[in-house]
Amino acid sequence: MPSSSPPHRQPWNKGKLIGAKPPLRVSHVWSIRIKLQLEGRTRDLALFNLAIDSKLRGCDVVAVRVADVAPNGYSLDRATVRQKKTGRPVRFELTEQTRQAIDEYLRMTRRKPGEFLFAGRGTGAGLTTRQYACLVGQWIASVGLDPLKFGTHSLRRTKATLIYRRTGNLRAVQLLLGHTKIESTVRYLGIEIDDAIEIAEKIEV
Repeated sequence: MPSSSPPHRQPWNKGKLIGAKPPLRVSHVWSIRIKLQLEGRTRDLALFNLAIDSKLRGCDVVAVRVADVAPNGYSLDRATVRQKKTGRPVRFELTEQTRQAIDEYLRMTRRKPGEFLFAGRGTGAGLTTRQYACLVGQWIASVGLDPLKFGTHSLRRTKATLIYRRTGNLRAVQLLLGHTKIESTVRYLGIEIDDAIEIAEKIEV
């Protein structure tokens, strides 16, 4: 008589480290940048720098179009994109090294304002989030870090965490990350309650 028990399914997270991915250190960021520069990986350098500066989720990074950051053929100092998760616009800065990397990438690829900034494999398609995650894993591993411990959210967290540590300004980080609630920013940065209270004690009303 055939068994009626359901087939065994392997857990999706078997062999994976789950939980919040830590931000990169400044030394990690520069190690990756230098490696990409030395290897002449123009697209990857532009993508990496944009991900660090923009602090966007992976799905929003791959959705960036040329017109969002370089509508006139060269990079803007600041750009605005609409987040998929919240539907809200978020504004971010583009540092000089990021602008230079994007401008060099656009010079080589001649991508047009209506196109995705970073091309995928299909005609007219942009990178997928899976392709982006694979690239991030390669970058992480190339500098001796464990790609299981770091991911796309590590890039999103990196600059936001530095800003918080240097200023203690949660509201600024909330705006930069595009969070609708300050509680989301607290959880995202892994801020302990004592840290939050210490910040509050500095504010006089």
